[in-house]
Amino acid sequence: MRPWTKVPPQAGRRFVITGSNGGLGLETARILGSRGAEIVMACRSVEKAEAAARTVPGHDKGRVTVRRVDVSDLASVRAFVAEEQAEGRGIDVLINNAGVLGVPHSVSAEGVEMHFATNYLGHFALTLGLLPQLRDRVVMLSSREHRSGRIDLDDLGWERRPYRPFAAYGASKLADLLFMRELDRRLRATGSPVRSVGAHPGATATSITSGSGHPLITWIGHHGHRLVGMPAWRGALCTVYAAVADIPGGTYIGPHGRTELWGWPAPARMSPKVEDTALAAALWQRSVELTGVDLEEPGAGQPGAGQPGGGQPGA
Repeated sequence: MRPWTKVPPQAGRRFVITGSNGGLGLETARILGSRGAEIVMACRSVEKAEAAARTVPGHDKGRVTVRRVDVSDLASVRAFVAEEQAEGRGIDVLINNAGVLGVPHSVSAEGVEMHFATNYLGHFALTLGLLPQLRDRVVMLSSREHRSGRIDLDDLGWERRPYRPFAAYGASKLADLLFMRELDRRLRATGSPVRSVGAHPGATATSITSGSGHPLITWIGHHGHRLVGMPAWRGALCTVYAAVADIPGGTYIGPHGRTELWGWPAPARMSPKVEDTALAAALWQRSVELTGVDLEEPGAGQPGAGQPGGGQPGA
């Protein structure tokens, strides 16, 4: 397969990227910034994000903005959405990148386990809250580990089951893809021009396990992937491709290698679980109950119909 690195110009397009003060999110911001995009770095730590923003091309030209959002905290998500709505500007692409992996058991204010709250539920609320301002698409970051995921909608706090952090992570990443596909189905039904797509980075060297509290897990996550995986910018290319390529809604992008651990952006395999429309609908309903946010109908996303997508990148 020919490597894909030629990202088309993105001048005049505005991207909101959660968790972009390091790792894949920061590399995504750097790549898009180098092509002229306007970047909103939506991060939990404003201090870290402001330091990282200075490394993003376009920062010196006023094209990089830092805003606070903690996607594990629905009050923070609501505040971010309100701020964006008050500003009244459109968003071409929302990239739901923020995530945690291997963290000790804890729950959000809604009683939801923290992998699920951070990786999925906060992004559900953020996406639907910003949808009227979206012009092009939303990108959900998932993982190969979604294939091992199992969602128990009656025990989202892991109160009745022995807590296993990697099982909880897999469940959250399965939820991301169920939401991605269900959102795209609902958008198509309303005639919206906005599309919902997904991506995963394969094996990349990032600090996602830094919050695990377990020295071995942290070491493996950082150094193990550094030894056998791709640099973060290579993994971020899958996100960028999903964000700018002329691909249909519902598409899932990952590294092209047989195991999808390494390679260049290409269509990725999804578990048959992702096609369980009954589970997707039940997950959606439970998420609405927990967040108080739902898809506006009819014509959700129509305010953004004025701009096309980014076009097919060159090879």
